[in-house]
Amino acid sequence: MRAWEYAKELIQKSKPRVLSEEEQTWNMMEVFEIREDERLKMLWYSRVPGSGAEERLVIGAVQSMYNRGMDVSKAEKLIPVGIKAFENNDMVELNKITCNIFHELYKAKKNMNSEYWKFKEYNSWEEYKNSVKFMPSYSYNVFSDDYKAKIAGGWIAQICGGAMGTALEGYTTDNLREVFGEIRGYVRKPNTFNDDITYELAFLKAFEKKGYNVTSEDIAMEWVALIPFGWSAEDVALRNLKQGIFPPESGYFNNPYCEWIGAQMRGAICGMVAPGNPEEAARLAWMDGIISHYNNGVIGEIFNAIMVSLSFVENDVRKIIKNSIDMIPNDSEYYSVVKYALDMCLNSDGWEKAWKYCEKKLERYNWVHAYPNAAAEVIALWFGEGDFDETMHIIAMEGQDVDCNAAQIGTIIGIIKGKEGIGDKWISPIGDELTTYVRGMKHMKISDLIEWTIQCVTLANKNKRFKSYNQI
Repeated sequence: MRAWEYAKELIQKSKPRVLSEEEQTWNMMEVFEIREDERLKMLWYSRVPGSGAEERLVIGAVQSMYNRGMDVSKAEKLIPVGIKAFENNDMVELNKITCNIFHELYKAKKNMNSEYWKFKEYNSWEEYKNSVKFMPSYSYNVFSDDYKAKIAGGWIAQICGGAMGTALEGYTTDNLREVFGEIRGYVRKPNTFNDDITYELAFLKAFEKKGYNVTSEDIAMEWVALIPFGWSAEDVALRNLKQGIFPPESGYFNNPYCEWIGAQMRGAICGMVAPGNPEEAARLAWMDGIISHYNNGVIGEIFNAIMVSLSFVENDVRKIIKNSIDMIPNDSEYYSVVKYALDMCLNSDGWEKAWKYCEKKLERYNWVHAYPNAAAEVIALWFGEGDFDETMHIIAMEGQDVDCNAAQIGTIIGIIKGKEGIGDKWISPIGDELTTYVRGMKHMKISDLIEWTIQCVTLANKNKRFKSYNQI
């Protein structure tokens, strides 16, 4: 049938009747208004669910576009007006101001004096691949007990790190120390509920079906099917996808947050399914990243994917950092950030000195942006030297988006050291339960997630329909 035939059939079947007062649905308009108003107000002020940190997402959007080399002066002038309308609960004015701010961001022109334009933009995987020299892939047996143990260690460490960081995200080193002192464990009874693992589960669902032939569109369809809501870049991407705007456009169209941490926080899974093959891990990360991010935001996911991939075949964390940075295009702004962090490590006698340099250099970036968090990862890994406790201590004390950072670099240590290298003080409070908001996976066992990951990877390598990661 054609669309007009469906419409004709519907109206021909519909019989008129007089509705009672109770059956009429005009009262739903008030419910819709309340929902929309609350959603709008959350853009102007909200608190992070896990830590209570304060956010103003609209201001973050303006900040991010400034970081991306755009002239945001007109949007910036509207910020104090918007704050006043929010404080007065003037929803009429707040709607107008918010609309105008995003309009100004949408039509913003390049500020050619910005340092952002001194660096190359990366628009395709082929462009990225041709700009770097990847290390050769290692011969690694995904059917081995070693792989099973490393996947178990990686997932457990990631979940523990995320649970630790959820209570801490959105704060500075000084304020964390003032309240908690030196953080060397959970600051409260931990839980596993956060949004970080959400997108990795969606990736794994797509990978289960297509293996190494999985596409950005395949992963995006799992987002739409499984993930009911997102925040910042992922929220924009989900709305784009639901309007039929597919990757890569879904990642950058009208998305001021496309270089924030949302892709970087999910790179680990791409490394876990491509052990010892940094190029394949990077390729998968690119495909996943462009669903919601662009350029440096995508490179952030590649960076973590490469580090995790190498952790299966290299035990020296400092070598992993150096080799991974070498596989980032040296004409990208992302490279300049992680290389600066590495240089500060090499020229500092402790993590805090290195971090203070980076904190100052990156002060114009939002705490959810990829850059300060990438620098925090490098420093924590470098000075943690493969010790899980010390690495978690440093990444916690650096602040920023702690749960994302701790989860990603925790995966690296967990793969290298195994479950035994994590420690019971981290594992016992978590147990075997994983809570998410992913449809069909809201209550999982961590042991089942580990087994599922192993099954997906071994199936992809057994089935001749799929390319083997070590043959690409």
